[in-house]
Order: sequence, then C-alpha cells, then structure tokens
Amino acid sequence: MPFRPLPAVAAFVLVLSSALAAPDAQALSRREEAAVKALQQRLEAAEKRYRDAQLAEDPEAGAAAGSAALAEIKAVVEACAKQKGCTLAPMLATYERLLQATPQDTGEGADGEDPIDERDLADAEVPANADAASLLSEEGQRFVQMVQFNPAVQAGIRRWLTDMRPSLMDSYENYRYLQQQMSPAFRRHGLPEALLFGIMAKESNGKVHVGSRAGAVGPLQFMPATGRRFGLGNDGTGFDTRYDPRASADAAAQYLTERMAQLGNSIELSLAGYNGGEGRALRVYQSSGGRSFWDIDVYNQFPAETKDYVPMVIAAAWLYLHPRDYGITWPRVYTRQASIRLAQPASLYELTICLGNAGSRDGYMRALRNLNPRWDPDSTMPAGTVLGATTWIARLYERHCTRGQRLQLAEQLVASNVQAALVRIGPVTPANGDVATASAAVAPPPPPKPAKPKTHRVVRGENLTTIARRYKCDLGDLAKANKLKAPKYAVKPGQSISLQGCDG
Repeated sequence: MPFRPLPAVAAFVLVLSSALAAPDAQALSRREEAAVKALQQRLEAAEKRYRDAQLAEDPEAGAAAGSAALAEIKAVVEACAKQKGCTLAPMLATYERLLQATPQDTGEGADGEDPIDERDLADAEVPANADAASLLSEEGQRFVQMVQFNPAVQAGIRRWLTDMRPSLMDSYENYRYLQQQMSPAFRRHGLPEALLFGIMAKESNGKVHVGSRAGAVGPLQFMPATGRRFGLGNDGTGFDTRYDPRASADAAAQYLTERMAQLGNSIELSLAGYNGGEGRALRVYQSSGGRSFWDIDVYNQFPAETKDYVPMVIAAAWLYLHPRDYGITWPRVYTRQASIRLAQPASLYELTICLGNAGSRDGYMRALRNLNPRWDPDSTMPAGTVLGATTWIARLYERHCTRGQRLQLAEQLVASNVQAALVRIGPVTPANGDVATASAAVAPPPPPKPAKPKTHRVVRGENLTTIARRYKCDLGDLAKANKLKAPKYAVKPGQSISLQGCDG
C-alpha cells in the first residue's frame, strides 16, 4: 500500500500559509518557551518516524507508519499556529517537503511503493547517446538493416530473450551501476553506448571480477598483453586495473577506435578482432579485399566462438536500444553515486548481509564488488575506509550496518567457522550392531598441544585476512608486523608471514 497524502492537503497548506506572520516580539514566559520546545521535539520525532517508515521492509507496515507520522506532523503544525512564540514557517516547510517526497499511488500495486527518490532513476527506455544514428552507419540506417535483415543477429536476439534472458537482465542491472564510470570513454571516442553494453553483456554479464581460462579478466575481458598496450595492468599496489571499470572502458574504446580505422569502419570485423584477435581480423580483411564479415568466405575464416560472439553483441546492443519492441522491462536500478565511510571494520560480505535487499531483488553484493573492485569480499576493511556506493545503499548502511541486531548478525555469520561445529566424543558403534569393547570406547588421551607457529608460508588463494582468522591475529597488527600497506595488504604465494602477537 503506497503512502497517500492526507485529505485536503492543498487547502491545509493554503490556510496555514495565510497564517504566517512575524514572530511575536514580546518576551515569552517559561511555560510558553517550554510549549514551543515540546512542539519542536514532537516534529523532529515524527520526521524521524517518517524517514524510518521509508526504509521499512514490510510495505504495509511502512505505509501505515508513514501515514501516522505525517498525521502527527500535521497536528504539530496546527498546534504551532495557535501557540504564541512558535515560528510556523520552518514547520510548514518540513511538512511540505515530506509530502513532496511521498510516492503517489500509481495504480501499480506493490511496484509503486518505492520509497527511493525517483531522481535516482535514469531513463529506462532509450539511454542517452545510444540512438541508432550514432552507430557509425550511413545515414543512421546501416545498423537498423543489420538487425532487421540478418538472421544471425535475429537468432542472437531470440537467445537473449529466451534461455539467456536472466543474463541479459543481470547485465543491464550491473551495467547501470557502472554506467557513470564507463560510458564517458565511449562518448569521447565517438562510439555508441549500446555497443559498450553489448560487449559487456557478452563478455562478463557486467561482473567486474570475472576471469577466463585463457587469462582475460575484468568487465571487458582484457588479456594481459593487450591490456598493457592500452595502459592496463598492475598499478604498483598489486591491483590489476583490468578490473577497474573506468580504465577498462577507456582501453576498450581506444582498442575499438583503432580497429575501426584499420578495418574500414566495420563494426562486425572490429568485434571479431576484439574477440578472435586483431591480427586474424586484419589478415582476413586484407585478403578478402575488404569484404563484409557476413561474406561466407570471410565468415568461415573465423573460429566458432567469434561467429557466435559478433551477432550476440549486436543483438544485445539492439535490445538495449529498443526494449519496448521486444516486451522488455528493464530492472529499476537506483544509481545516484554516493560513498560510505565505514564506522567500524567490515568486509563486503558483512555489508551485504546487513544491508539486506530492500529496493533490489538480489541484494547488493554485486553492486558493492563492482563499485569497489580493489577489495576482496572477505577482506576486513578498517574503520574510516571510503567505499563507492549509491545514495540508497548509503541510507541502508546508516540504518542497518552501523548499529543494531542486523549488524551483530552479519558479524556473527561472517566469523562462523565450519570446524567449530565438529566434535569428537569417542568411537562410533558399527552399523552391524556390534558394540565396541569398553576399552575401545574410552577416548584416547588428547595429543600434546603443538607449539604455536611463529611464521606462515602463503599458499595460492590465501590473503592476509584469511591468515589472520586462521591464527587469531589482529589484522592491523599482523599487517604492521609484516610491513604490509592498506588497503590491499597484498601477499604472494611462498611469502613468509611473521605471526608475531597472534594467539595461534
């Protein structure tokens, strides 16, 4: 049930507005001062209840609490108009502001009950700077014809709309969180945003930390050598900037611009080079005299993966431009950028649990990872760490992750250890029913407790956080003892870590 403004709101505001006057210049009695202060406290408490109602996970309860809070504010404003010394204007402004922020009843049922500011939403139909005319085609028609008359692209559209529809939806949602970081690079190079979306949907579904068996990583899947050519790689802190959405988008735009210039402005051949290797694409282009990718002699010179890749990217780009034509309703994603400064140490896993999934079907694990690619999800980040987020995620953080039961639950779950659940109480009675002898049933004496290790040699897959948990160390003390710098605390396989100060 969405919030609804109280009846006769316009008339109420008009009447109270006409009652506005300069404050009484006469000195107030103590009783009058106390009455004004009590009204101000009632207003602040009601406004807080209204804000809390917007974050309620139960829509019906939130709607009821929000309406009750508005009713209380209305009563406070009316009382202020009658109370000597009470300044009406600020209270009326508070009431009007909350009414304007109240979602209206759109007739959409539960989908219309969204407490998030609609300004957080971008146009979910045709994205800016992504019209078909911008797709580097003659008179804006080539891309249209490519889709309408190309059976391979049509087959790609069919796949995206059937068994791959969940991947398409995930790709869109993930891309929207990254759009402000990635799309400017394509615009600077005169490339269409739709093409960026199509590449990312096919390469990674918008998951920043995806890697292939061949060694390509990041949202746009750069191989190490190609990445280095365009400025991607280790930035000196141990972080590979192929995982950075902004840097990888800029590298991809440079790469595609280079391919387009080399391959006769062919979108298809440039995509083939992106997937199957620029050397192969150039050789095929030159040996064929510049014929189309769809020429059978050209097409058959590319591997099966590339033959699939090119039409699938074009199909995803087309659906990004024309969702309504295919019955697509994109997920509503709230992407106004903001930041979170951690009030206490936490990992992305902890934040994911305590944030919940209000405003999102799947919660915020993927958004947090994509917006903070430098952090491993199980790494404990120190208090004061600034994380990329959205305004909505920041509100949920303040509500649930700085105090309260949800925070305690998240800390408990992340700290849980499977080994702690295992106990040994003696030998098990055999399944055939034979009972073990009394002497065998007596548990052997515990082995002598081994000496506490002084060092640990890092193995593949470990990081400083997992080592700290294993040996019950304070992460900060362990990093300091080994001269490891935040935020990455990078360690390498084979490295010897001093366990000075650990409990063992």
